[in-house]
Amino acid sequence: MKNTIAKALFNSHSYPEYRKLVADLLVEEKSTGNEQSESLTNYSKLNDARMNRLDKTITISEKILSKLDHLENRYIWLVLSEGWCGDAAQILPVINKMALASHKKIDLRIVLRDENAELMDQYLTNGGKAIPKVIVICKEAGIVRADWGPRPKGATELLAEYKKEFGVLDEKIKTDLQLWYLADKGNSVQEELMQIIDNIAYNRL
Repeated sequence: MKNTIAKALFNSHSYPEYRKLVADLLVEEKSTGNEQSESLTNYSKLNDARMNRLDKTITISEKILSKLDHLENRYIWLVLSEGWCGDAAQILPVINKMALASHKKIDLRIVLRDENAELMDQYLTNGGKAIPKVIVICKEAGIVRADWGPRPKGATELLAEYKKEFGVLDEKIKTDLQLWYLADKGNSVQEELMQIIDNIAYNRL
């Protein structure tokens, strides 16, 4: 486990580096990942525009800001992502804002899923390689304390209910999911990740 994490961190990107990587590939009409297709490139273009907007509009709540301001420990948030992933586009700008507000107590690092298969295989969701996946590492000890993802609880429930009713996850539910994120304004991501940090701090994890 430690070797896998160390290898991933060595090849990881900061948030600005990740954004530039995705944007540079789009100039070549490519997306990140092993698979290349017109649809994945189009998703990446949409996500790039979405993240540009969210970088400007996402705000961290006063309650979360206060907690981030009083963090005692230092953490690395290692995130598995890809440019074509719609959930990642909604979540990464929120996580970045939280890291920026933490006075360098949270170091956000991003790696591509397809380039880190061994790491991804250790953090599957119901047997699938769902992303984004946030791996919470205690920086001083170099120990993984928790993981989170690929999406907030409310979004997960929305998809589960739709699949139960209609049997498939089609374009309509993808649109509904983006509307859910729009209405939520990043609050669920903030709350759920901060709860994990609180649990670590009070030895509940």
